[in-house]
Amino acid sequence: MTNEVIALSNDWIGVEIAALGAELIRLRDKGGRDFLWSGDPQYWNGRAPLLFPMVGRALGDQIKVGGKHYPLPQHGFARRSRFETVSVSPTRAVQRLEDSEATRAGFPYRFLLDIAHELRGATLAVSATVTNPGEVSLPVSFGFHPAFRWPLPGANGQHEIMFEKDETAPVRRLDEGLIAPRDVPTPVAGRRLKLDHALFAEGALIFDALASRRLVYGPSDGPSLAFSFPDLPHLALWTKPDAPFLCIEPWQGFAAPAGFDGEYAERPGVVTIAPGAERVFAMEIEVRG
Repeated sequence: MTNEVIALSNDWIGVEIAALGAELIRLRDKGGRDFLWSGDPQYWNGRAPLLFPMVGRALGDQIKVGGKHYPLPQHGFARRSRFETVSVSPTRAVQRLEDSEATRAGFPYRFLLDIAHELRGATLAVSATVTNPGEVSLPVSFGFHPAFRWPLPGANGQHEIMFEKDETAPVRRLDEGLIAPRDVPTPVAGRRLKLDHALFAEGALIFDALASRRLVYGPSDGPSLAFSFPDLPHLALWTKPDAPFLCIEPWQGFAAPAGFDGEYAERPGVVTIAPGAERVFAMEIEVRG
């Protein structure tokens, strides 16, 4: 371990986590296969950024609090912030981001954001605990944005997303980074979404009425990844044109609806944490095969 990267491992998997953004940068199995996207800047230099205190964009890249506008970039500032290490063991690490003068310039609230990565057999458990140490309610969104190789290493054949439940609700698209007013018929057939780059020609698929809280990504046989996100009601799938990665993004919240300029606390998908309280957003990724 160094000050910049934390490495965790057990008999099944190993991970590396950066201090910048508390971002997962490696997810390997015992054979050394890395399932996480490499961050190749030819396509996209992200790997698994954390989205906080906002998912997506706001109108004019500004949020409104108490009638005043504050500049807040797409997906917030956590992914560009350096986290402090709270604790480390061979299989668990906790990193923390705390509000500062810099964060309050765009998000005028006190907060603590603790990110825990823990290895449990062949499963990586990631949890984000948002605590409100302030004296007023704290409105937040939170999202995971991990990117995985497409195809997965050692996997052949058609990749797909197999959802826990039938996904019959329409999906959403973005218009200049904001949720477009029209919905789109779901491309999911029952529980199965056959993956094709044509699905993403118009950008991300956003499931704002998601029925499932579990899914499996990969081919019908061979290595795959199983996801569980019981605390997160929304999901996005995204890649860049013909890029060899797929982002599988469990979210609480999403971009502002086109034209929305109301108070941030009233934005669809935003949740409120009372003074002295906390809220946990969790995801697990199991490496199979």
